[in-house]
Amino acid sequence: MFKVSFYKVNWNNYLTVKKNKIEFFLTVIFLIISLLSLTNFLQYAESRNGALLDDTLLSLFNPVDLTWFTFSLVYLSLIIAAASLIKHPARLVFAFQVYVLIIISRILSMYFLPLNPPAGIIILNDPFVQIFGTGEILTKDLFFSGHTATLFLLVMVSPNKKLKNVFILSTILVAFFVLAQHVHYTIDVVAAPFYVYACYRLTLFIRNIIHLNEFIKEGY
Repeated sequence: MFKVSFYKVNWNNYLTVKKNKIEFFLTVIFLIISLLSLTNFLQYAESRNGALLDDTLLSLFNPVDLTWFTFSLVYLSLIIAAASLIKHPARLVFAFQVYVLIIISRILSMYFLPLNPPAGIIILNDPFVQIFGTGEILTKDLFFSGHTATLFLLVMVSPNKKLKNVFILSTILVAFFVLAQHVHYTIDVVAAPFYVYACYRLTLFIRNIIHLNEFIKEGY
């Protein structure tokens, strides 16, 4: 797997560099804009009629409700990742940048490939959204799987091998869970890591162009 390691630097030292400070605030702004754009787009996507795929794998078994297993694992992984990455500001900012590209990729993918939910879907109700959000149920947030992509991103940006292994396991389990619940088609889940890897490499390419990679070195 392609790896990138970041020089260790605390937040005080990181933000004392003017270029880093500008990069941080621009990254946060783009992240907020992309998240708001995704929210608006998903509302639009729900109103569209899409294709219903014939998924051989999903046809082999009846759906099972694994909602709480899915979100418990997703949120636990995010908490662990946050606790780890908060100590590595350069790596955290880089992760946010990759995530922005992932969001853009998901919006474009869903726009050009509108899908109806798989047959027999058991709605995946996000407990956090239900409690603190609008409570709107989304069924066409499909290609590619956001849950799988997010967890695989944690694999790519995690600061040590043990955490990478934890997040690899989380990615596999969540991928299995959303398929078992017929929330996603098989292609949604299989494609997610490839999109994440492409966004990861594209982020590095863009950073090289604008000379932001002086604190990055290849390999461990």
